[in-house]
Amino acid sequence: MRSIFFGKFNPDDNQKSPFDRLLSAFTQLLTYTNGDATEALQWLTELDKEYQLTDDEYGMGDFIQELRERGYIKENEQDGSLAITGKTEQTIRKSALEEIFGKMKKSPAGEHSTRRPGQGDELNADTRPYQFGDSVEQIDFTASIRNAQINHGVESFNMYQDDLEIKETDFKAQTSTALMIDLSHSMILYGEDRITPAKKVAMALSELITTRYPKDTLDIIVFGNDAWQIEIKDLPYLQVGPYHTNTVAGLEMAMDVLRRRRNPNKQIFMITDGKPTCLKIGSQYYKNSYGLDRKILNRTLNLAAQCKKLKIPITTFMVATDPWLQQFVQEFTETNNGKAFFSGLDKLGQFLFHDFESGKRKLMR
Repeated sequence: MRSIFFGKFNPDDNQKSPFDRLLSAFTQLLTYTNGDATEALQWLTELDKEYQLTDDEYGMGDFIQELRERGYIKENEQDGSLAITGKTEQTIRKSALEEIFGKMKKSPAGEHSTRRPGQGDELNADTRPYQFGDSVEQIDFTASIRNAQINHGVESFNMYQDDLEIKETDFKAQTSTALMIDLSHSMILYGEDRITPAKKVAMALSELITTRYPKDTLDIIVFGNDAWQIEIKDLPYLQVGPYHTNTVAGLEMAMDVLRRRRNPNKQIFMITDGKPTCLKIGSQYYKNSYGLDRKILNRTLNLAAQCKKLKIPITTFMVATDPWLQQFVQEFTETNNGKAFFSGLDKLGQFLFHDFESGKRKLMR
């Protein structure tokens, strides 16, 4: 008796070359190895042994050689170690963007914002009748000619105002975003890797802004015992440290960075998994990991209130579900009049991107 087994067919996999298929796995592994090319290749070799990713015609040695030739990796002349290049860093960001947008298309998270058409700079699929004051550039001539032929016949062509259709547009607001990423030790505790999804979201958001919204700005701030600013190219190499959570330092730096930005629209996105547990007073650190410390909490809430006065909304993405931590986030959000999402790691990117995209569209009157 013949047995037939059915599996999910992915046409893209058959169209990809062996190099492209391995490159996709390699870039994913680089996110988990914090940009360590040697470790990623070691893991890829182990996966090849188990899942036969290569064959007799194209082996791992061919892939590594092609990585060199195409400029994805470079070799240190002194010790022979391998490192990724700027080309690879951008490939990782593009991969993260495609991964998150792919998930959004397949299973969209509940989007409750309303996008209203207006006189803007981004075309959408809607059209409407001409109104006094509409510009010539907005006329959909194909639809308007069709209307004229239907309304007046094709034998003697005439077009009137009632035949004209206008292409609807959305106004895309220029925005300065400060993205805060928690690097405290709890981001890898309790058997759950929370930092890797946070890095993926940051890389995807940076790629979206630089390619689709070049007039926007994105500043990335990481915080542990202290806070410091990093470049987009540094994202693959981010690692959690033996840090407490100094949310105050992160917010102060975010406010300082946004203060220097000229865009009228400013916002803070904060990805964290816990409560603030640290302050820096002078040169000394004040720490308390046992519950909510009123001294630390008050400083944090004061900054949330200051951001509200400066019209800087804070959107908090909480990757933990402890009820008492949620209570802190709710109090923080109410103080700032911002937003809070209590998301699982698999939904983090979808929530952040939906919130960012909905904020880009504003009604023009």
